[in-house]
Amino acid sequence: MKQLLILSGKGGTGKTTIASAFIKLANAKAYADCDVDAPNLHLITEWKTEPKKTDYYGLPKAQINDELCIQCGQCLGKCRFDAISNHKKYRINPFTCEGCGVCEYICPVKAITMVPSVDGEMMLYSDSEQVFSTAKLKMGSGTSGLLVTEVKKQMKSVAVDARMAIIDGSPGIGCPVIASLSGVDMVLIVAEPSISGISDMERIIKTAANFAIKTAVCINKYDTNLENTEKIEEFCKKQRLLSIGRIPFDPDVVKAINKGQTIIDIECAAGIAVKEVYEITMNILFEKNKNN
Repeated sequence: MKQLLILSGKGGTGKTTIASAFIKLANAKAYADCDVDAPNLHLITEWKTEPKKTDYYGLPKAQINDELCIQCGQCLGKCRFDAISNHKKYRINPFTCEGCGVCEYICPVKAITMVPSVDGEMMLYSDSEQVFSTAKLKMGSGTSGLLVTEVKKQMKSVAVDARMAIIDGSPGIGCPVIASLSGVDMVLIVAEPSISGISDMERIIKTAANFAIKTAVCINKYDTNLENTEKIEEFCKKQRLLSIGRIPFDPDVVKAINKGQTIIDIECAAGIAVKEVYEITMNILFEKNKNN
């Protein structure tokens, strides 16, 4: 199964809008939303059934047994994350506890144990035709990369016969992006012609380069700044990257998204441009198969 990952260096470039359009154009049998901090691909995909939900357990958290605790203060003094407080009773702050286990190790009366912590929720939409894997990370959790890996595993465990999977990644270059990049066949980077957009695009390109993955760039809302659009294309040329299309700014896109539609569901200039980008992307993704 080929995996196409759609990324952007920053939020607001239109990454999910383009990902949802690709899913519709491909009639994708398998797709995933790996933006676990703020997933929203489900808002513009059509599912009549409720998802199967499972708790996601991240790193364990410390828990103090009040009946065993002798309030010696050793855990309080050794916790480098200041996760332990003493207000008549010793307490663990689950938002600052990193699960390192030092407090459990040094407790002389074994009053502290490490217990599984629910750090998020995984959702799996599936029927006889399609599978959609997504998840939502619990606020304050630092295990986003691990959750992304589980989202991809969940998708692949069901979509065993799918020819291709489309993955909507998260913005930035952090842990969820790194986990999203692992094992994919191609990355499509959605850039925007703004100063911050160019800067963040360069960062995500460098990140993807470390994985030696086939990478292409498309420019969304290109006509909002033609000078910066040309700068992006020139940068891609110097880096020997494919710049595979320009998508215009289109007010109809906002109207479609607000109705829970993809831009392929309506007639609009952006939708026409995305279809062209999609065709080029598919040719690149399956080029090896064609040569064979």
